[in-house]
Amino acid sequence: MEPNIAYLGTLVGDSTRAKMLTALMSGKALTATELALEADITPQTASSHLMKLLEGELIVVRKQGRHKYFQLRDLQIAEFIEQMLSISASMSGSNITTGPKDNRLKRSRICYDHLAGELAVELFNTLINNELLIIEDTEQLKLTDPGLQFFTNIGFDASVANKSRRPLCKSCLDWSERRSHLAGYLGKWILSDVVTRQWASRDLDSRAIEFNAHGLQAFKKKYGIW
Repeated sequence: MEPNIAYLGTLVGDSTRAKMLTALMSGKALTATELALEADITPQTASSHLMKLLEGELIVVRKQGRHKYFQLRDLQIAEFIEQMLSISASMSGSNITTGPKDNRLKRSRICYDHLAGELAVELFNTLINNELLIIEDTEQLKLTDPGLQFFTNIGFDASVANKSRRPLCKSCLDWSERRSHLAGYLGKWILSDVVTRQWASRDLDSRAIEFNAHGLQAFKKKYGIW
């Protein structure tokens, strides 16, 4: 059976389901009630849309006690949604502003499991300019030997990363900035390290990553962002 692009387009083309999928880009598993609130619909209507997304294998459901939690199927689906956001932003008319209206989301937010937004783009550019990362053919990223030494010195364990099936580092087009930020195992580690050090926290009601004053200063100093 050939891939069915039309079926996939129907699934993501509905505005209600698009809102649900975007909400799940936070990386969190959400209940049907929470997703209904995000899409501004009734729980009954949400259940119908969630069933279609489940049948289309864009999301999965996890059961814990009496509750059911929904999340994106995997990183591949998250990257697909982010690309759709980027394409949508690039096709916007002159009367549509680029990126989120919320300045917190524009500055720094979570993109499934890694950092996105203005600060993430600044980080990516700094790593490239300092030759800790290099862009190879077709925009694939490679961690250089100085880059590996740098990240090892700040606590990154490459031996653990090498056991993962996901790429060590890859570029991800930031839909609000329309420039690249860092994804892959390394991108996930950087965000985890920031949260563990309590330099920033995840907003409970959005995808925003809130840096405190000390944390922002420490983050910029650590990676040489000026």
